[in-house]
Amino acid sequence: MIDLYYWTTPNGHKITIFLEEAGLDYRLYPVNIGRGEQFTADFLAIAPNNRIPAIVDRKPADGGQPLSLFESGAILEYLADKSGKFLPRSGRERYVVLQWLYWQMGGLGPMAGQNHHFRNYAPKKIEYAVERYIKETARLYGVLDRQLEDNDYVAGSDYSIADMAIWPWIKPYANQGQDIEDFPNVQRWFEAIGERDAVKRAYGRAEEINPQGGVEMNEEARRHLFGQK
Repeated sequence: MIDLYYWTTPNGHKITIFLEEAGLDYRLYPVNIGRGEQFTADFLAIAPNNRIPAIVDRKPADGGQPLSLFESGAILEYLADKSGKFLPRSGRERYVVLQWLYWQMGGLGPMAGQNHHFRNYAPKKIEYAVERYIKETARLYGVLDRQLEDNDYVAGSDYSIADMAIWPWIKPYANQGQDIEDFPNVQRWFEAIGERDAVKRAYGRAEEINPQGGVEMNEEARRHLFGQK
C-alpha cells in the first residue's frame, strides 16, 4: 500500500498517473497547499522541503520499516523499480528514459512554473520576466517536438515514466502562452496520452478532491505559496 500525499498540481498528477497505470494500491491524502497544509509537522516529517507530492511505502521491497520519499522524479523512479514497470531495469534504454525525466525536472517544470507565476500570479506584471519564460517554455516545447518527430513516446517506442512526468506540464499549455498546434508532434503525443484510461482516472481523482482545479488564489494562498521565509 502506497500513501500518497498530494495536491492537484502537475507534480501531483505525475504520481497518480503512475499509480493508476501500474495498478498499485494507494491511498490519497490531500495536502491543500493554498491553506498551508504543506507546513504541518506531520507532513514535514515526510517531505522536509514542504512540497507535494510525497509518498510512504508501507511495504518496501526490503521488508523493512515504511519508507517515505519526496521529490516527484525520485518517487517515479522508485515506484517504477518497485513495480518493474515503465522504466527498463538496466542498459542504455534506462538512461534514455531517465535523461528525459530529469529534463522535465530540471527544465520544463521549473521554466513552465515561473511562466505560470509571472503571467498569472505576480502582483505586478514584469514584461521582461513574462517574455523570458514564455520564450524559454517555447524553446523546451521545440526540444520535445523534435524528440517526438521519430518516436511514439518521449524515450522511444515504449511509454515510460518520462511521458508521465512531462504530460501534466504540457496540459496547461494555454496558461503558458503556447499554441500546441505550433508543435505538431507534441500535439499528437499529447492527445494520445490524454486518451489513456489510467490518465483519465488520475484526473478524475483530482476532480474528486479539488473540483475547481488549481489553487484558489486569495490572500491566504498568496501568503502560503509566495510569502515563505
